[in-house]
Amino acid sequence: MRLSAFALSTTKETPADAEIVSHQLMLRAGMIRKLGAGLYTWSPLGMRVLRRVETIVREEMNATGALEVLMPAIQPSELWRESGRWEQMGDLMLRMHDRAEREYCFGPTHEEVITDFVKRDISSYKQLPVNFYQIQTKFRDEIRPRFGLMRAREFIMKDAYSFHMDEADLDREYHAMRAAYTAILDRIGLDYRVVAADSGAIGGAKSEEFHVLAQAGEDELAVSEDGRYAANIEAAITLPGKDERPAPSGELRKVDTPGVATIADLCQSLDLPVETTAKAIVVMGDDDKPVLMVLRGDHTLNDIKAEGIEGIATPLKFAEENVIREHFGAGPGSLGPVNTNVRVIADYAVQNAADMAVGANYDGAHFVNFNWGRDAIEPEFADLRNVTAGDPSPDGSPLSVLRGIEVGHVFQLGDKYSKALELSVLDENGKAVTPQMGCYGFGVSRIVAAAIEQCYDDAGICWPTAIAPFELVIIPIKADKSATVREACEKLYTECRQAGIDVAYDDRGLRPGPMFADAELIGIPHRVVVSDRGIDAGTLEYKGRRDSENSQIEFSLEALRQKLSQG
Repeated sequence: MRLSAFALSTTKETPADAEIVSHQLMLRAGMIRKLGAGLYTWSPLGMRVLRRVETIVREEMNATGALEVLMPAIQPSELWRESGRWEQMGDLMLRMHDRAEREYCFGPTHEEVITDFVKRDISSYKQLPVNFYQIQTKFRDEIRPRFGLMRAREFIMKDAYSFHMDEADLDREYHAMRAAYTAILDRIGLDYRVVAADSGAIGGAKSEEFHVLAQAGEDELAVSEDGRYAANIEAAITLPGKDERPAPSGELRKVDTPGVATIADLCQSLDLPVETTAKAIVVMGDDDKPVLMVLRGDHTLNDIKAEGIEGIATPLKFAEENVIREHFGAGPGSLGPVNTNVRVIADYAVQNAADMAVGANYDGAHFVNFNWGRDAIEPEFADLRNVTAGDPSPDGSPLSVLRGIEVGHVFQLGDKYSKALELSVLDENGKAVTPQMGCYGFGVSRIVAAAIEQCYDDAGICWPTAIAPFELVIIPIKADKSATVREACEKLYTECRQAGIDVAYDDRGLRPGPMFADAELIGIPHRVVVSDRGIDAGTLEYKGRRDSENSQIEFSLEALRQKLSQG
């Protein structure tokens, strides 16, 4: 590609509204342009990267035997009402009416549509298993679109859906899709983790997420030191402690704590280590009665774990202050388990703790030396919190907490959608059965941003070669004054194209500095400079995108191809 005909548009300035590196560099490189909140136009440069990702995804999906389809982006409300998700999706769903006032949505996902498709075309066990996939635009009306493509409202996704006669076959395909996703990320060349996850609004049983590791990641991942356990922080489990609870060492004592409303305030006021404190959070049960949850002072309630406990309202609902005062006689910040007449659930981390500081259920007062069993009845104990670095994994290995960007998610849906939409097929005995389903999503546009977050330096993007917009750039020096340089560049450019090298020739007539800066900004993995001096010496000046120094190589296609093959 001759860059003079490529509409390359770069800038040195970092846009003021771009908060993270991928957003900044994609705008500076001219890969995307903002149309509206969470809406972006892809430029020719951006499209070259996007299409490379799509090609890898399509090749790996086809290799599994999955079949490509294309479903409508606009979906009728009836299907979503049948599945029960029309209201469940809430404000994330963009709803609309046609001229006949029929309701539609811009599809955020396609479980309902693909189930309807299969319902119309597949009727026998002989037609299963089958896996359909598409690469298509989705829309989710994010309340606060930000971070460029990382949290855009419109995005490109590969979504696949499989149908099976039994759970064993679903499990087989689930692992085939899991292997396909690891192959995609390995081919792209990114550092990633596969972690256990919560199924969220998609539903179903088993699910795992694929995260590209990056400091800008919105998700925290708990990964064991030995690498055998990994989970999203929201799904990472804690276990009951193995140590016995120490005997109380002091009498329960009420102390005045005026103005103390947080654990930090309490620790400072009473000069206590945070590990000896407990905090109380009031949520609502599904019977509309308050439930007290008790955690160690430095731990964070995990909403998903909490709402998964039997009898707790879903979605999780925190009690209003008037309800709290009615049942406890005090406001948030002074609550505890002493003399309460509500259900109490305590986290495993405080199960074997002794002599804790807790709220006294009086404004401006706390108890010290609190002990379960003596000062309050033994509560229910459960896993309520987010894990922290250093916690043991289920196999005992210490956990680290990393940041990741979710780019893929695989689910075992079971019969959630096939049953709701009344999909059935005849088994070998002629009996109608409900197929099992799997769902497999991969963020095609998001992974472009995720790759940048992992692969950049002060000069710009450092693309993995597999998804770079060009493999090689040829930069001439003083081509406007040297016919020899022009002829040598043209010859090398033609030879590279004939050899199948994806090459860019910077024939824009710029000074060397801007050409070098653009090549580094847009992340071309390999660069050669053609000059009169090099031609006289029979050499090309070569520099890999991650190299700190230039080197001289023989001015020949074979020498250049050898360099390209090395990185």
